[in-house]
Amino acid sequence: MSAPIPLGMVGGGEGAFIGAVHRIAARMDGQFRLVAGALSSDAERAAASAQALGLERSYGDFRQMAQAEAERPDGIRAVSIVTPNHLHAPVAVAFLDAGIHVICDKPLAATQEQARQIADAAARSSARFFLTHNYCALPMIREARAIVAEGGIGDLRLVQAEYLQGWLAEDVRSKQADWRTDPAQAGAGAIGDIGTHAWQLAAFVTGQTPTAISADLSSMVAGRRVDDDVRAALRYTSGARGGIWASQVAMGCENGLSLRLFGTDGALEWRLEDAERLLFTPKGQPPRILTRAQDRSASFRTPPGHPEGYLEGFANLYTDIAAVIRGDEAPLSRLPGLAEGLSGMAFIAAAQDSSVRGGAWTPVRP
Repeated sequence: MSAPIPLGMVGGGEGAFIGAVHRIAARMDGQFRLVAGALSSDAERAAASAQALGLERSYGDFRQMAQAEAERPDGIRAVSIVTPNHLHAPVAVAFLDAGIHVICDKPLAATQEQARQIADAAARSSARFFLTHNYCALPMIREARAIVAEGGIGDLRLVQAEYLQGWLAEDVRSKQADWRTDPAQAGAGAIGDIGTHAWQLAAFVTGQTPTAISADLSSMVAGRRVDDDVRAALRYTSGARGGIWASQVAMGCENGLSLRLFGTDGALEWRLEDAERLLFTPKGQPPRILTRAQDRSASFRTPPGHPEGYLEGFANLYTDIAAVIRGDEAPLSRLPGLAEGLSGMAFIAAAQDSSVRGGAWTPVRP
C-alpha cells in the first residue's frame, strides 16, 4: 500500500460540522494523513483546534499556509476547504497557485465572480480541483448511473429530484444556521446548500444537464435574507422534462434527498433515507429492488447488508481523489470537479433570475 498523501485543511476547527466529516472520510481508507491546517481565522482558536487534533503544523492564515507548505519538501500535496462558501474562492486560488491539489466542499463559491476566480486559477495551475458532492459516490447511485448509460430505462423522459429538510422551519440561531442564512457568507440559501446536490445528482445519473429553468424561490421564515424553499421546472435539449424541489422549511423532513427517473423502457427510484436500495422497473416487468449485492462499482468496505452511508460516500471520493493524485486517471469520470461546480453556480444564477422575473423560462449558462 502506498504511503498516505499528506493533507492540509482550511476551516473545520472547533465547533465545525463538515470539517470533522472530511477528516473521517480522508482517513477511512488510509489514503491521506492530515498534517497541517489553518483551522480558524482566529489564530488562537486555530492553534487550539490543531493541538486537539494532533496536527504537526498550524497556521493562522491560509495564504501563509499555502506558501509555506509549497516550499517544504514534506509539504502537503492536497488541501481540504471546509469553510463557509464565501471563502472557497480565495482559499482555492491560493493553493492552486501554489501547485497544491484542492478538495473543496460544495457549492463551488458564493457568487459567479468567485466561481470565475477559481476557474481561472485552475486553468493556470498544474494542480487538480475536486468538489465533494458526496451523494454521487454512494454505491447505488453509481449503479443507477450505469443502468442509465447502458440504456436500461431507454430514452429519458422525466426527472424528479427533491431534497427536503425541516431544520430551518423556524428562526434558528446556531453556528451552522447563522452562516447559511447570511447572504454575505452563503451567497444563496437552500438552493445553494441542498439544491445544488439535487441538481448535481440528477446530472450525474442521467448524463444530461437542463438547458432552461423556470423557478420560484421563497423565503418562508419572516426576516430571512436568503431563500429557504425552491421549486423549479427543467427543460432538456433531448426533450426530457424535469423538476427540482429543495426546501429547508419542510417541517418533519430530516434529510429527504430523492431521485426518480422515467424513460421509454423503464424507471429508477432512489431515496437517501434508504440509500442501499435502488428500485428498478423495466418496461412490462415487476419492480426489482437492487442492493449493494448487485453493485458493480465496488464502492464499499463492508459486505452487503452491513449498511454504509454518508461518511462512506465522502470516503469514496477521497479514495478516488487519492488515486488521481497518484496518477490513475480512471476515477476521473465519476469525480465531481470544476465543471460540476460551475454547473451548480449556473443553476443558482438561472433560478434566481427566473424567480425575480416571475418564473420566466431562463437559459442555464455554465
